[in-house]
Amino acid sequence: PGGGAALRLCSSRVEQEGINKPVIERIIRVDHAGEYGANRIYAGQMAVLGRSSVGPVIQQMWNQEKVHLKKFNELMVAYRVRPTVLLPFWNVAGFVLGAGSALLGKKGAMACTVAVEESISEHYNNQIRTLIEEDPEKYKELLQVIKQFRDEEQEHHDTGLEHDAEATPAYSVLKTAIQLGCKAAIFLSERI
Repeated sequence: PGGGAALRLCSSRVEQEGINKPVIERIIRVDHAGEYGANRIYAGQMAVLGRSSVGPVIQQMWNQEKVHLKKFNELMVAYRVRPTVLLPFWNVAGFVLGAGSALLGKKGAMACTVAVEESISEHYNNQIRTLIEEDPEKYKELLQVIKQFRDEEQEHHDTGLEHDAEATPAYSVLKTAIQLGCKAAIFLSERI
């Protein structure tokens, strides 16, 4: 005190030197948006099916998505990445997709889960390849996070299949439409 020296508190920021900032910003921004959207989808499904026999299954998957979102919130601060400006849209769109698919019943909700989680697993695999090509040692922590979340998204996909997703009327049409929406959301959230 009185010496004019500033006190610097510990920071959760990551050392930025030597990282490919545009690549890392794009990855963290889109993954944050995706986990945010997934949370809203499960919220919509729980609003419709929360008290049904499949409610605990949906809740378990949602709980994992909450952990994913929390981690990407932390990574956004650590890497100083701004969120996509589309979050308000993903808020509404995710909930509507979740509730709408749940209105088709348990199978409809599970078909939505399969479609979304398959898209996200593929997306995470692409990011893993990108980070390994960049420098697997430099991006070790981020790679571990993405690999873990990819594996958990794949478990959600498999859970959806185990709960009769493919028995949904017009399953392939519904799955294709949802996956086209996911691809558009990924494209936009990476950039905007």
